[in-house]
Amino acid sequence: MSVSFARGGLILGLGLTVAAGACAPLRSHQGYIVDVDLVNSVQPGVDTRQSVAAVLGRPTIASQFGAEDWYYVARDSRNLNFQKPRAKDQITLKISFDPAGTVRTITRTGVDQIASVDPYGKTTPTLGKKRGFFEDLFGNIGTVGAAGAGGPGGGGGGGGRDQP
Repeated sequence: MSVSFARGGLILGLGLTVAAGACAPLRSHQGYIVDVDLVNSVQPGVDTRQSVAAVLGRPTIASQFGAEDWYYVARDSRNLNFQKPRAKDQITLKISFDPAGTVRTITRTGVDQIASVDPYGKTTPTLGKKRGFFEDLFGNIGTVGAAGAGGPGGGGGGGGRDQP
């Protein structure tokens, strides 16, 4: 009797350990891996696009218009169970170049610059008449072949116009 009780306690203990381990937060890293020494070696007025690419690698994002800014983004996220991941830490390194291709400024920002965008729901609200189920189902009855609608026997196919 005591052996089965000990075995049951062992199984219960293992089950609780596995359940507690399932609640541990998941951590992830996305984007650029920041090396402080390499980032600090880039100097405004000295380095060019080629030297920055050789030291830091290709940027995460390059500006679309004029290609004057390069962005290196690194984000550490965590989530618990099946929740959406939340950014715990973020570093955004913005390197601006002058028209000659020399580094003009280096800007570092953190997690305070993250914008939270919440969609309005499952549908996007639109202006105009809101149609119900039956209007969607039966709304086109009588419009096919009606006079002036361009169907057979009406309208002549030109939408009421005499000339093209």
